[in-house]
Amino acid sequence: MDSVADFIFDLAGGSPTMMVSIFVFLATGILAFGVMGVIRIRTSVKRRATEALIDGSSRRANQENSLGASSLKTAQKLIDYTTKYYSTTDVGNTKLLQSKLVQAGFLNPRAVGYYFVARIMLAVTLMLAAFVYVPLVNPDMSWSMQWFSIALCTLVGYFGPGFYLSRRISSRQVEHRTGFPDFMDLMVVCAEAGLSMEAALDRVGRELADSYRSLSSNIHMATLEIRAGRTLSEALDHLGDRLGLEEARSFATLLQQSAELGSSLVDALRVYSDDMRHQRLSRAEEKAYSLPSKLAVPLILFIFPVLIIVTLLPAYIRIKMAGH
Repeated sequence: MDSVADFIFDLAGGSPTMMVSIFVFLATGILAFGVMGVIRIRTSVKRRATEALIDGSSRRANQENSLGASSLKTAQKLIDYTTKYYSTTDVGNTKLLQSKLVQAGFLNPRAVGYYFVARIMLAVTLMLAAFVYVPLVNPDMSWSMQWFSIALCTLVGYFGPGFYLSRRISSRQVEHRTGFPDFMDLMVVCAEAGLSMEAALDRVGRELADSYRSLSSNIHMATLEIRAGRTLSEALDHLGDRLGLEEARSFATLLQQSAELGSSLVDALRVYSDDMRHQRLSRAEEKAYSLPSKLAVPLILFIFPVLIIVTLLPAYIRIKMAGH
């Protein structure tokens, strides 16, 4: 620093006025270069951002104009048209199918359209596959048997989605019916602890997530409906429709009647929880009592013939050997 000051002092010729002018010139130059550097950096950043936006928009435009995007838009239009068509032409069956899809866990508003499109596509695909592969597998098959096989594959493809939907609803209802007594027990515990019904539903839904995932997700949807502004009775009615259980609908009616009559909600929940446990025990006893009748068929078809053969075959061999 001393050397720089001495150099400036020698450059100014020992004049203080000249030194001040030199310092002002240097400060002004540094400030100007700094402002110019900031402006250049900001201009560069803006240019790069503009180029990135232009590239992104052109990329999105190219993606929208691509074959995959066009196919996806066409499929969505087809599904929307199918949903609208069946919703307007067959209102009753469409509502029934929509309720079944909701019970099966398909909550998409376009689920009806997906169902009909999948059924038609699967039927056509299996029909074409049978038309191609049946003559290759068995060339000696008659024409009548070939057409019968093709028709059978077409019917399997047409009714396959309905069968899958029924099996999915049955499996989910078994889970819901099995977990509903546990749900009621936890509701009783939460009510006795002083929680409101909304807070109890939220808490119980999170507790059942590991054991009964489908039941937990439906309870969570009911809590979201309550937060969105629906009443507790409406949310529980929708919960019963999604679960497809009379126990859930009775639970909604129980809460509504308890609120209207002013009775103790904890006592009502406790009684209903005991009833749910007794029903689960009764179903288990019913399955246990029906087990002997179910075992009779495999015993008669598979076990008894083997026992008869093992018992009588040695005697038959001895008789045949004695005759010779």
